[in-house]
Amino acid sequence: MRRVTERMKEGGLKVGGMVSADIRSGPSRVGFEIRNLLTGEVGTLAHVNQATGPRIGKYRVNSDDVEGIGAGAIFSAIKDADLVVIDEVGPMELTSARFKDAVRSALTCGKPLLGTVHRNAQDPLVKTIKSGAGIDVIEVSFANRETLPSILVERFKAALQQDLLP
Repeated sequence: MRRVTERMKEGGLKVGGMVSADIRSGPSRVGFEIRNLLTGEVGTLAHVNQATGPRIGKYRVNSDDVEGIGAGAIFSAIKDADLVVIDEVGPMELTSARFKDAVRSALTCGKPLLGTVHRNAQDPLVKTIKSGAGIDVIEVSFANRETLPSILVERFKAALQQDLLP
């Protein structure tokens, strides 16, 4: 995801939406951050020391940041970006109704969308995404993870050029 978004930005495109990443303490993962790609705003998606919020495994979800930063970033990208990015639609993010609304809006906004879906998520929204018309689901594997960013960049460039033609 990071390599695709960086290359699209280098190509002059406005990339918006949200991405998540590990929060580490030494060698241990203690949580996940959430970042707005347009503004750079960063918050906490979930953390082992989060006092309140839905529990997913050993983490508690920070609902305020999922809704404010995560869903907010998606809604902003729909309005202001050339490419909408959602990383990821997973169990933690799916605890938020506003996040789900943002994903549904992104799916129907008509802009190119690059997203990741947690492979084990069982929410009806995930089933809708995986079976949606015009949606390509590509499983990332050890065999394709190095070549996949280049393939995706070319697909999005082609889709965006098509949209810009008269």
